[in-house]
Amino acid sequence: MEINFKGHRALVTGAGKGIGRETVKALWASGAEVVALSRTAEDLETLKQECPGVETVCVDLADWPATEAALSSVGPVDLLVNNAGVAEEQSFLQITQNSFDRCFAINTRAVIPVSQIVVRQMIERGVSGSIVNVSSQASQSAVKNLTVYGASKAALDMLTKGMALELGPQKIRVNCVNPTVVMTRMGREHWHDPKKVAEFLSQMPLGRFAEVEDVINSILFLLSDKSAMITGSCLNLDGGCLTS
Repeated sequence: MEINFKGHRALVTGAGKGIGRETVKALWASGAEVVALSRTAEDLETLKQECPGVETVCVDLADWPATEAALSSVGPVDLLVNNAGVAEEQSFLQITQNSFDRCFAINTRAVIPVSQIVVRQMIERGVSGSIVNVSSQASQSAVKNLTVYGASKAALDMLTKGMALELGPQKIRVNCVNPTVVMTRMGREHWHDPKKVAEFLSQMPLGRFAEVEDVINSILFLLSDKSAMITGSCLNLDGGCLTS
């Protein structure tokens, strides 16, 4: 299934590394004009070298006013991928106010100002649009030492549904993807213990972790007109783990 985004303009947050970076590259290769947002300037510079013509925005999404200021002149956007996320592995008794606040600030709260700016422009222009939020299997199934992360993603799932409900009449679709462990740098850092890996995969019918391209393909599908009747959905990319 070939998807072409020529004539569309996309914004991707968390674009410096991992899923976000590969999403930018895939959208760019599919003909879209892309705005890449990250808090790490060095990552954005190397991304521009890989994808000539990609626009960049450097801002820490944990800062709501700074985010609004940075995106105030971003221009029209048709496709939005709210991908930015953080995950700190810690037991429940290790959770601090700072770690809790930052996790929710990036994984959940930041979606609001970014989406508000993009959606208001869509409505002013009278165009339809598509938003994909990157959630996690951990929003639906507890993972040891990732309690706060899972809670932040569960909140993102419901935020997605609320956005879809309110924005549907404006022909703006909002969905999320919920991948299992993905073999990004962050995924490998959290899942390097063979015993822990074996225990997790034993519960998964497909018996493997997700590759980045598995997530990218689903994001592109939900952004495209191929999913024109889908909104408010959480697409599980879990290898069947949640069926058991």
